[in-house]
Amino acid sequence: MGSPLTYDGALAQVVAAYQQAAGLPADGVAGPRTVARLNRGTGPEAEAILVALERMRWMAGHDLNARHVWVNLPEFNARIYENGREVFETRVVIGKANQEFETPEFSETMKYMVVNPRWNVPRSITVKEYLPRLQANRHAVSHLDVVDGAGNVIPRDRIDFRKYSAKTFPYHMRQKPSDDNALGQVKFMFPNPWNIYLHDTPTKHLFNQSSRAYSHGCIRVGRPVDLAHELLKGQVESPEAVFAKALKSGRETYLNLHPPVPVHLVYFTAFPDETGQIRRFPDIYGRDALIHAALAKAGLDSAGPDE
Repeated sequence: MGSPLTYDGALAQVVAAYQQAAGLPADGVAGPRTVARLNRGTGPEAEAILVALERMRWMAGHDLNARHVWVNLPEFNARIYENGREVFETRVVIGKANQEFETPEFSETMKYMVVNPRWNVPRSITVKEYLPRLQANRHAVSHLDVVDGAGNVIPRDRIDFRKYSAKTFPYHMRQKPSDDNALGQVKFMFPNPWNIYLHDTPTKHLFNQSSRAYSHGCIRVGRPVDLAHELLKGQVESPEAVFAKALKSGRETYLNLHPPVPVHLVYFTAFPDETGQIRRFPDIYGRDALIHAALAKAGLDSAGPDE
């Protein structure tokens, strides 16, 4: 065993491993930058790990060894795990870093997918983005139908869009299944109060971006057809054939999942990879600071008078 006073090869390897974890050049030399980083103390890296541990505590009621979909929002990634092992992975696009569009964190159960989905435009998009365009030109956004409360398509020449405001507009808008449908070929449904779901998209170039926060809140999937095949495995003999038949029909088709699959939309800015190394992701929504502040406050509040 080497002397603790000697900077030998074994110690150089440990230093190199630390440098890699800290984002420094992993040369194994304890130079000025490495020494300064060591002397800096815990810093934001340790805070992110503390927050991640708290978030993992929230998951205590879920069986993470069971088959489930895991969407880590700051990583812009979705995975399927079975028996603790990753069996599928895809890039995703999440909600914009804007309080109105941020994708929430929650767990639910995916019950079905919809092939050739219609897009029912959220009212917020209808009245904020489309109504002003329709008031200027009733033939704007012609790829969308104007639909009344009974589901009937209303001809645009029968509507005076200018007499309505965002509060009084009585119609909603809907897009038929098509190659350029905003939801693409398939959407994956796990009913929830926020009306959040995973879906395909015709806008593929965004998956090449390193930061992928562009949606109105729902989660766009980079490999939606492969995801559909993976989710159907085990309940049909040929997932590819079942999905292809539904797609070829051109009709909106529901495919139920048996059994339903748990879905976890989570927010980990620090998380171990398959080798156990901690990976860091950007705090795109600025949520970690709030949790860390709450943890610090809870620690202070629980301290005794002599502590």
